[in-house]
Amino acid sequence: MGIILYKEPKLEKPDMVACWPGIANIGVLAIDTLRGQIGAEELGEIESLDFFYPRRVIIKAGVLEDLEFPSSKFYYKRFDSKDLIIFIGEEQPADGGRMYAEGIKAYQMADLVLDVAERFGCHRIYTSGAAVSLTHHALKPRVWAVTSRDDLNKEVRGHDNTILMSEIEGTVDGGSITGLNGLLLGLAKKRGFEAICLMGEIPDYLSRAPFPYPRASKSVLEILASFLRIEIDYGALDKMSAQIDDIIEGMYEEFSSDIRERLDQRKSIAQAKPETITEEDGKWIKEHIDELFKKGDSGDERPS
Repeated sequence: MGIILYKEPKLEKPDMVACWPGIANIGVLAIDTLRGQIGAEELGEIESLDFFYPRRVIIKAGVLEDLEFPSSKFYYKRFDSKDLIIFIGEEQPADGGRMYAEGIKAYQMADLVLDVAERFGCHRIYTSGAAVSLTHHALKPRVWAVTSRDDLNKEVRGHDNTILMSEIEGTVDGGSITGLNGLLLGLAKKRGFEAICLMGEIPDYLSRAPFPYPRASKSVLEILASFLRIEIDYGALDKMSAQIDDIIEGMYEEFSSDIRERLDQRKSIAQAKPETITEEDGKWIKEHIDELFKKGDSGDERPS
C-alpha cells in the first residue's frame, strides 16, 4: 500500500485541493472542472489494490490481461505566485456497498493524501462536497464552509455567497461532514495544515436524485477560484446546468400542487434564514418525494 509518483516537480508554496464522490457529485464535478480548466498534469496516484475490489477483469482471447480499479490520482499545476496540487478519488474505500468511507481504510487513504501534501510543502488543504438544506432549485446555491481556524473563518466571510456552517440555524456545534471529504479536513488540522471545506447547497428533495447538481458545483468552483485567484470559464458547467434544470423542472411538475406550494415557499425564506434539515423535514421528504429517487444510502456531506 502506498503512493506512486510519476515525477517530482519542484513546486512553489502549493495548496492542495482534494475530493471524493458524494451527494450529486458536487465537489468532484467542481474539482474535476478546475483540473481540466487549468490543464493540470498527472503527478501520481495511490495504489488501489489495498483499498478497492476491481471494477472489472479485462480478458482478451480468453486470457486475463488486467484488473481495473477505481483511480485515486494526484495532479499539479505551476502558477506565477503559488502552485497547486489536485487530488481526485473516483471512489471512497467502503464496506457493505456504502458510498462513503469509514474505518481504518478511510484513515489510511486520508493520511496518504496528506503525506503527498507534506512532501511537496503544501500549507493549505481544500476539500469539497454537498450541503443538503431547505433551499429551492430556483435559487443560486450558497456555499457552506467549515475551516480549521478562526482566522480562516474571517477569510471565508470575505467571499460572496458563502456562509459558515456554524451560522446555519439548527447546526451550531452539532454539524457533521461525513465521508473522506470531512475526515481529511480533521486530519489536516491535526497535522498542522490550514484546512477549508466548501460545500455547495442542494435542496433536500434532490439529494437522492440519480444525476449531478452542477449549479452547486459552479458555486463551489466560483469560491475556490476566488481563493486560488484563478480565472475559470464556466461555460461547460452552465450548459450542464441548463440540461439538468430541464430534468428537474420536468420532475417538479410531477409533484402534487400541495408539495409544489410547500416547496415554493422556500423561495422567499431560504436565503433570509438558512436552515439545516430537521427530523420532521426528513420524514416529510421521505413520505412525499424520496420514493422518486430510491437508490440506497448515498452517504455524503449532510450537515445536521
